[in-house]
Amino acid sequence: MTKKKEQIWDGNVRDAALTILLAVDKHQAYSNLLLNQTINKYKIEAKDRALLTELTYGTLQYKYTLDYYLEPFIKGKMDLWVKWLLRLSLYQIVFLDRVPDHAAVNEAVEIAKRRGHKGIASVVNGVLRSILRQGVRSTEEITDSTKRLAIETSHPDWLVARFIEAYGFEKTKEMLKENNLPPIASIRVNTAKATVEEVLALLEEEGVKAEQSKVIPECLHLLSGQASRTKAFKDGYITIQDESSMMPANALNPQPGWRVLDMCAAPGGKTTHMAEKMKNEGSILATDLHPHKLDLIDETSNRLGLEIIQTAPVDGRKAAEFLEAESFDAVLVDAPCSGLGVMRRKPDIKYTKREEDLSRLHEIQLQLLDNAVKVLKKGGRLVYSTCTINKEENEETVQAFLASHPEMETVPLENLPKELLEKSQGGMLQVFPQDFGSDGFFVAAFRKNEQD
Repeated sequence: MTKKKEQIWDGNVRDAALTILLAVDKHQAYSNLLLNQTINKYKIEAKDRALLTELTYGTLQYKYTLDYYLEPFIKGKMDLWVKWLLRLSLYQIVFLDRVPDHAAVNEAVEIAKRRGHKGIASVVNGVLRSILRQGVRSTEEITDSTKRLAIETSHPDWLVARFIEAYGFEKTKEMLKENNLPPIASIRVNTAKATVEEVLALLEEEGVKAEQSKVIPECLHLLSGQASRTKAFKDGYITIQDESSMMPANALNPQPGWRVLDMCAAPGGKTTHMAEKMKNEGSILATDLHPHKLDLIDETSNRLGLEIIQTAPVDGRKAAEFLEAESFDAVLVDAPCSGLGVMRRKPDIKYTKREEDLSRLHEIQLQLLDNAVKVLKKGGRLVYSTCTINKEENEETVQAFLASHPEMETVPLENLPKELLEKSQGGMLQVFPQDFGSDGFFVAAFRKNEQD
């Protein structure tokens, strides 16, 4: 690859989007991280930033749908970058009203010339102009309803079939459509430092519009502006966090003075949320398997002015070997999971996860919970959470855990809004992306019996 092709940004939004899409495909790079790195590194202006984000996420979100539309027009083998260029261009033609069709085609041809040669440019031009003349084929041609839903919403067949089996066709359809909508930008107010009203006023002074969520009280929804560029962020009044992931700290409900363990803590969003709930009184041990990720927790804690958090590189599956038995008042196990609840935010998950991954994660989750029990005091509180909507990792993990730990019992969820508590059953709560426009998320609460 030439030096020019390695440069992500040269002022051309579509070419930059193509480079990011290729990196996601070839190197399993995370689209959200690569997109943010590109925007920050090249200081891309707001207008270009919005289009770059739209093109990257949109093309990824609808990859299967776009391939279904392209299939009748493509003959023979095609280089990977050309296929992605066609997907990128067709996404603009089919899904973006504000981009004129001729502009999408002309840009694609120019990119093909720069990256390849006139022959490739001619093929790209021919395919796209044929589609403009003939239109894309209807999904009504697909007789199998599961397959049709998979293509229309651009999710893998196995995943759609799994969701339908677990939740029924209509609920699955609603969820998969929601996965393709832009996520709501949300931030958490540092309640150890300021009130929601004070932070709203600070943001308004900086020209950032936000409103308080109707679900989680300390959550604000951004209506305009970038939170990470504000003085309020720099001075530790806010943290960028999805609203659903604010549930675990609330459900654990740690009190000032408690000794708390966060077993899979990085990058520290839930750790710092718990410290704020504890009014910066007591102690939190934040552990993670990856030592380099602990730096992120330290940086965030310092920015927020939270002094009760200590970090340590500990594999949660072996926590009981390193930590004192029955020494924590509460433990949070925000476990590694398939991430099937955050596909709207990370669309590449749809194409990288495999069905066999889910069972392996279920075993890891049980190992973490086993260790959590050993270090939890009698009468102590344990919360288990994931950002997935997969029953094997959620309800089935809880059932298997309880079956092997008679000293643990589920307890009703607490310290959550009424509309969330109404959705909970038996100490468990599954939130879907369509419930309040946030990530899919699961929480369960347990208590360790006082008796031996």
